[in-house]
Amino acid sequence: MGRWLRAANHVPDQVLCSTARRARETWQLTQSGLGTEPPVQFDRRVYQASAAQLLDLLSQANYPAKALLIVGHDPGLPELALMLAGTAPPEGGQAGSDATPDAAFDRMRAKFPTCAVAVLEFAGSWGRLRPGSARLTGFVTPRELG
Repeated sequence: MGRWLRAANHVPDQVLCSTARRARETWQLTQSGLGTEPPVQFDRRVYQASAAQLLDLLSQANYPAKALLIVGHDPGLPELALMLAGTAPPEGGQAGSDATPDAAFDRMRAKFPTCAVAVLEFAGSWGRLRPGSARLTGFVTPRELG
């Protein structure tokens, strides 16, 4: 996934990672493909966090990063992606291998497998992040990358 993030110009400025062993291992594998070493914050609050708790964590933190990667867990992280993207997908943007953002949103809603990446964009500071405030611009799964 790190190579895909680099190739798609989605290299994070900062990483927020669960303290769980598997999340740390996932981050190490991802980082090896990025070609850079962004600062990483390992936070136990990411482990078993609900979507609402993750949103609260993001909105209360004052991240200096413009691009933040969260390495977390199911079901909180997939639910956060759906919450931020809203109930209907936006128009325009890149959506992994899908022809439209609608297809990417529907795939993300149907199944968000381990190591999948949802790319969401929003304007404003992290403190202004709210449900429906982001736009899904990409969704890719490990299976799509072979």
